[in-house]
Amino acid sequence: MQDFLSYRIHMNEDKSISARFEQLGIDDLTEGEVVIKVAYSTVNYKDALAATGKGRILRRYPLNGGIDLAGQVAQSTDARFKEGDSVLVVGCGLSEVLDGGYSEYARIPAKCVVPMPAGLTEYEAMAFGTAGFTAAIAVIRMEDNGQIPSRGPILVTGATGGVGSFAISMFSNIGYEVVALSGKKDHEPYLKELGASDVIDRHTLEMGDRPLEKAIWGGAVDNVGGDTLSWLTRTVVPWGNIGSVGLAGGIKLNSTVMPFILRGVSLLGINSLEMPTEVRDQAWERMCSDLKPRNMDLIVKQVIDFNQLPNAFDQLMDGTIVGRIVVKIS
Repeated sequence: MQDFLSYRIHMNEDKSISARFEQLGIDDLTEGEVVIKVAYSTVNYKDALAATGKGRILRRYPLNGGIDLAGQVAQSTDARFKEGDSVLVVGCGLSEVLDGGYSEYARIPAKCVVPMPAGLTEYEAMAFGTAGFTAAIAVIRMEDNGQIPSRGPILVTGATGGVGSFAISMFSNIGYEVVALSGKKDHEPYLKELGASDVIDRHTLEMGDRPLEKAIWGGAVDNVGGDTLSWLTRTVVPWGNIGSVGLAGGIKLNSTVMPFILRGVSLLGINSLEMPTEVRDQAWERMCSDLKPRNMDLIVKQVIDFNQLPNAFDQLMDGTIVGRIVVKIS
């Protein structure tokens, strides 16, 4: 197999991070039983942190970036996959300990490779990517823990991001009232088209400081962490659930035990990397059915070519991105 183009992240001698396009061969990639000709990848906040060095995501260097990929099997030593099969990989250590999807070819451990679900194209799988997959896991975990529409509205923080956008659409699809919390009030029409009944400007939010505030939200999906997550623990109704997804607003949680022991609020960690296979399969099955957005193109705001990738990282770190970016690799 001839050399191919990859976007590779390095740690320099002074511990700084640099990333660049390079020509690689298959033997330069991390080990795996399945070689995939990559058609599409995505740009997530985690990808931007890794490529810019503003977050130490990689646990070994150098590695190709990109935590998601979809494409066709080019070679496989695992009998479950044959040449030409359409497959996807989400998370599973890509761009952390394994070479990721920013490459014309990827070599992936077979246990990480998912046959393309019926009803999804490779493009649609990456329109979802880790963001959509994470939102689906949040829905499933919250439902499994007793979340029901009659408990009240679901508040989604960081609403214009990928996970937030999908969470609004998914909960709206299955009968919940959804309220969006965002600092981008000018994107209210977008959030309401996704399914939000109302949009709250986070800049005007009064959080209070009592151990328990007025119970408002039936549940929440939180992409922010920090003070916002603390406030949510104090304002979710009895037996409501909070799906904790992100940490854009900070990693510390300043709370008390009172919401948990007096209201029975549950704080659920949403991890898209490590989970039982049956949960992963259930998520993809539902993403093809009741959780599939009515208008995927509304959420995917940009489809960029591989050579445009570095510009997307800066946009994401600046907070100017709304929705999803899909990268056409080959």
